[in-house]
Amino acid sequence: MAKRRLKRADPELSEMDVLSTEYFDEPVENQELIDEIKLTADKLARDKATRGDLKILSRALRELRYAFKVFTPYRRHRKVTVFGSARTHSEHEEFKQAVKFSRKMAEEGWMSLTGAGGGIMEAGHIGAGKEMSMGVNIMLPFEQDANPIINNDEKLVHLKYFFTRKLLFVKEVHAVALFPGGFGTQDEGFETLTLVQTGKRDIMPIVFVDEPGGIYWKSWLEFVSEQLLSRELISPSDMSLFLVTDDVDEAVEEILGFYSVYNSMRYVRDKLVLRLHREPDDDFVERLNVEFGDVVEKGRIEKSGPLKLELDDEHLRDLPRLIFRFDRQQIGRLREMIDLINSELGEDR
Repeated sequence: MAKRRLKRADPELSEMDVLSTEYFDEPVENQELIDEIKLTADKLARDKATRGDLKILSRALRELRYAFKVFTPYRRHRKVTVFGSARTHSEHEEFKQAVKFSRKMAEEGWMSLTGAGGGIMEAGHIGAGKEMSMGVNIMLPFEQDANPIINNDEKLVHLKYFFTRKLLFVKEVHAVALFPGGFGTQDEGFETLTLVQTGKRDIMPIVFVDEPGGIYWKSWLEFVSEQLLSRELISPSDMSLFLVTDDVDEAVEEILGFYSVYNSMRYVRDKLVLRLHREPDDDFVERLNVEFGDVVEKGRIEKSGPLKLELDDEHLRDLPRLIFRFDRQQIGRLREMIDLINSELGEDR
C-alpha cells in the first residue's frame, strides 16, 4: 500500500502530532464517513459557497475535531456539566453550593465540565479539583478568561462558537446541574430540557440547584408550572425530566440514583434498548408492561441480551437489557419508568 504524507493544514496540530502521524499504512477506521466529509467539502466548491460560509464550516469542523480528541480518553468517565453565572462572587451562597456539589460528585468519581470561566464555573472546578475538571472556554472580548484551576490544562478546550461549545456540554456528559445565572444559564437550561424532551439527547438527570432557602429556581419552577404546564404547552410527565432543589445532597442523590440500576440506552433500528446493571425478574417486567404500556408503540417490553448491532459496545456486552418499540413522544413517561426500575431494583446507597 502506498504511503500518504499528511499535510500540516491544521494550526492546532502540534509538531509532535506531525512527526508521529507523518506516514501511515493502516486502513482508516470509518473510512466511509471520512469520505462523506470530503464529498461534502467538494460539494461546497461546486455550490460556490461564500468565503464567509466556508470559514464558519472550516472553523466549526476544526473546533469539534480538536474537542473530540481531548474528550475521547474520558468518554467512559462519568461527567456532569455545571452551568451558572460567570459573575457570581466567591462569598455568594450559590458559589459555595456549586463548590460543595462538585466536591461531592468528585468524591463519587465524577468529573465536572464547565465553561472554564469565573463565577459558578470556577466554583465547579474548585470543588472538583484540577484532576477531575474539564473545561470548554468560549473566546469573548470580556469576562471569559479561563479560571486558574483549569487554565493551561490538557483537559481545556478553547472555542470560538457557542454552538460547538453547547454541543459538547450535552454530548459529552451524563448529567447537568444548573445554578443561578443570567441569559446564558437560562438558555442552557431550556436547551438541555428541549433536547432531552424531544429525544435528541438520551435521558439524563437535570438538576436545578438554589442556594439554601433560595427562590431563583423555585420561581422558575412556578413559571414553568403556571405558564407552560397549566396551558398544556408541556405534558405532566415532562416535569419528571428535572429536579429543583436547594439541597446539594438531594441533587447529588438524584444523579447517582439515576445510574444505580439504569446504565444507558441505545436505539437499534426500531427498538429501544435499555441497559441495566441488574436483571429484572419476569414479574417485574410484567409490571412494567402493565404500568407503562403507553410508552410501547407496538408489542411488549421484553428482556434481552445484547443485539447484534450493539456488539461494538464491548464494555457493555454483559449487561442485561430491556427492549421494546418505544413511542418517542413519551420521553417523560420513559423517565418515570427508569425511576421505577432504579427504585425497585436498586440497593440502598
